[in-house]
Amino acid sequence: MERSATSHVAIAWKIRLKMGKSWNDGTNNMTAHQVPRPEILFIEGDPQIRQSLGAILATEDYGVYAATGDEAVHLAASRRSDLILLDLDTPGVGIELIQRLRSRSQVPIVALSARMSAHDSIEVLDIGADHYLSKPFGSAEFLARIRAVLRRAAVLDRDVVVGNIHVNIVTRRVTLEGSVVHLTPTEFKLLQVLLRYTDQVVTQQQLLGEVWGPLGFGPQRLRVYMRQLRQKLEIDPSHPRHFITAQGVGYCLLSHTSDDVMFLE
Repeated sequence: MERSATSHVAIAWKIRLKMGKSWNDGTNNMTAHQVPRPEILFIEGDPQIRQSLGAILATEDYGVYAATGDEAVHLAASRRSDLILLDLDTPGVGIELIQRLRSRSQVPIVALSARMSAHDSIEVLDIGADHYLSKPFGSAEFLARIRAVLRRAAVLDRDVVVGNIHVNIVTRRVTLEGSVVHLTPTEFKLLQVLLRYTDQVVTQQQLLGEVWGPLGFGPQRLRVYMRQLRQKLEIDPSHPRHFITAQGVGYCLLSHTSDDVMFLE
C-alpha cells in the first residue's frame, strides 16, 4: 500500500528526533544568498505530540529541535532560535519556565495548553509569552499562528526611535529621554504592535487580537494598558503627544509631535 506524503513527513520527523538533527528533506537546500529558514525550539514531553506537531512544522520547512525544560533554557541562550514553542502540559514544565527563558532570551514564545483557564492564560502572557494557543487546534490554525508570530518578530528593526522614546526590540530596553523605563511583558507587546504601525490608526479589535489572542477581552482592558503606556512614556500623560486615541476606532502611535493633536479618551 502506498504511503501518503504526510505519512512520509511524519516518518522522516521521527528519524530526525532520534538523530537529534533539524528536519530537511533535501529539496530546499539553502544557498549563500538565501535567508536562513526559521529555527524553532520545541519544548514538549509527549512523544506523540512532539512527532505530530513536528511533522506539521516540517511541511513549512521550519528547522525544529526538541528539548526538555532544563536543556531548553541553555539552548535558548546558546543556539539561534527564531521562536520557542512551549507545551505547558508537559510534566515538570510550568509558567516559571517562561520566566527563565525570557531572562535568557528575547525570542518570541508561543505557549500551548489544554488545561488553562482564562485567568491562567492572562498570567502566561503577562510574564512573557507572546502568544497562547489552546489545545486542541487544527494544523492550519496552528501554522497560521506560528507564521503570524514570526512575521511580527521580523518586521521591526533592532532599534526604533519615536520622538524621545528609544526602543531596542532585541533586548526589550526602553528609554524616555535617556532614562530606562520598565515595561511589563504585556505593555511591551502592545508597544511593539503600535510601533509596527507608526502613524497609522490600529483598531481596538486588531490590538486585542495581536496582544491577547483569542481570549475574548474587551476594550476596557486595552484602555487600561494604553493608560499605563502613557503614564510611563509620555512627558505629560494627561496631554499625550505620541499615544493618541482615535475615538471609537482604536489608537495611533505618532512618530512626531504636534500642537494640533487632539486626545480623546
